[in-house]
Amino acid sequence: MGRAQRAFEAEDCGPDEQILAIAHFQDRAAFAQLFNRFAPKVKTYFLRMGAREEQAEELAQETLLAVWRKAWQFDPERASAWSWIYTIARNLRIDALRRERHAHVIPPDPEEAPTTPEQALDALEGEAGVRRALQQLPTDQAEILRLAFFEERTHSEIAEQLGLPLGTVKSRIRRATEKLRGSLEGFH
Repeated sequence: MGRAQRAFEAEDCGPDEQILAIAHFQDRAAFAQLFNRFAPKVKTYFLRMGAREEQAEELAQETLLAVWRKAWQFDPERASAWSWIYTIARNLRIDALRRERHAHVIPPDPEEAPTTPEQALDALEGEAGVRRALQQLPTDQAEILRLAFFEERTHSEIAEQLGLPLGTVKSRIRRATEKLRGSLEGFH
């Protein structure tokens, strides 16, 4: 490990090599160099995307910590270091926006509750239709929808909990919602 690790610790290593050093050796010096190089760029990206100063700082740190934790997933043949880090940053920003949106959800107005027996029956039939449509989904898709919509988990949280790649989680949610939409098309 000594000679290979020393090669990664060289000051002139590029970001790809620094991420690989983190992945293979948990190289703190490589991480420090990568952090110094990318944290300001990532923070600027978050600021341009509308984040507040303290939120941009926090998300930039969270992004670089994710780089440390996920360095083993980096493949320089599939993406450059910046593209890979940007993707992590973008996904964290989306997750942050979702959390903010859910934090500001206003509970339904009791005045909008069904007032006639017909409205109450329609609401119950609607719920039953959704339940039947959910039962027709493959188990993996139903589970992901339950986590996403009923437990309000972010895509990243679901991926981590189920041990799946983030792209798999997103595609299963998309396929499941398309199937639900198809099952509920004629229903009003």
